[in-house]
Amino acid sequence: MPGVTISDIERAAERAADAEIVQRTSTERSRSLSERCGAEVVLKMEHLQRTGSFKTRGAYNAVSRLVDGRSAEDGQADGTAEPPVERVVAASAGNHAQGVAIAAREAGIDATIVMPESAPGTKIEATRGYGAEVVLHGSAFPAAMSHARTLADDPAVRFIHAFDDPDIVAGQGTLGLEILDQVPEADTVIAPIGGGGLIGGIATAVKARNPDVRVVGVQTEGASTVAASLEKGEPVSLAEPDTIADGIATGGVSELTLGLIREHVDEVVEVSDDDVAAAILLLLERAKQMVEGAGAVSVAALLSDALDVEGETVVPVLCGGNIDITSLQEVLTHALVDRRQLAEVTVRIDEGPGKMGEISTVIGAERANIRTVRHERSRPDLPVGDADLVFEVETNGPAHTERVLAALRSEGFDVRHTTAEAETGNAPPE
Repeated sequence: MPGVTISDIERAAERAADAEIVQRTSTERSRSLSERCGAEVVLKMEHLQRTGSFKTRGAYNAVSRLVDGRSAEDGQADGTAEPPVERVVAASAGNHAQGVAIAAREAGIDATIVMPESAPGTKIEATRGYGAEVVLHGSAFPAAMSHARTLADDPAVRFIHAFDDPDIVAGQGTLGLEILDQVPEADTVIAPIGGGGLIGGIATAVKARNPDVRVVGVQTEGASTVAASLEKGEPVSLAEPDTIADGIATGGVSELTLGLIREHVDEVVEVSDDDVAAAILLLLERAKQMVEGAGAVSVAALLSDALDVEGETVVPVLCGGNIDITSLQEVLTHALVDRRQLAEVTVRIDEGPGKMGEISTVIGAERANIRTVRHERSRPDLPVGDADLVFEVETNGPAHTERVLAALRSEGFDVRHTTAEAETGNAPPE
């Protein structure tokens, strides 16, 4: 497998310069993150890229090379020219899918994208919206990848790998050139790692232009493969990656990208899904930017204890913004629980009329919001005629929750903070 050089990346940048579908994304200083980290934090806003992801860069470069020149340059083993490309095939959890779809449409050729059945609905519909045929196959990315390869069985059909392709990596590397142009004083650049195409391209570009800049890659714990791959000296894969950052749940890196990581990346750290959820919420609240899990991974590294950037100028890459509403709701709920702003409150009542209304009035008077409520009548410790009303309540934090509990008790209600009981292990026996 050939490698990727700075010349490859510079040529990719030249191809993209006049392409309407590839944009030069902005950077923005984050005051809140800078204060938290004791560093100058400059966000690279790649989630504002066309299709909402960096993947457009690599896809455009790869498709352009196929249609305009790679066939003529490389030829076939017998020296004859490759037939013209009529269709491209790719496998993706969503962002590469959209990049290939829009690049194929721009080039005037067809595209078939295989996506796992677990892919977010918004990414599936967006891919179709760019004109591609979408095939859903398998529960995770590796199964989709295996099926996609079987569809590229005609000389006029080419498979475009999401990361194991020098043209894809070179296209992603144009992001590294932009970062150094926009933030020449950068000390550290942080980017997520799924298959390694993004970090491999960025690191190749950055180290060629300024070897003193530290390049840090980030994986989530449930999709971590790089540490084991570096230790073993070859790619190690996961059949079922488990992370809310679906955009980097590739299940492994390739020989190509592992080699680039080994050569150019200074450090690889891991973060939890809790860290990612907290980063999504912080970016939404403080930076007013909505990103997906993969897009928040670099910021998650800053918020965790995994990375020390004090006193530096650091550029985390927000690589994608394609989060669907269901995923956003799950992430925000998780983050609110973690921040103690979502509490479960259980009130024991007798089954007389009007009790729910009385309790709701007390909670509302304390300016808390009831998200859900349910009746529990089947617990073994419930006396006949009694029930538990279980409220999911939004508050401003622990102190506000305690005021709600105190107000209910002052009205004579038997109330428990069941979220706190679950955290401490003091819940009553079932």
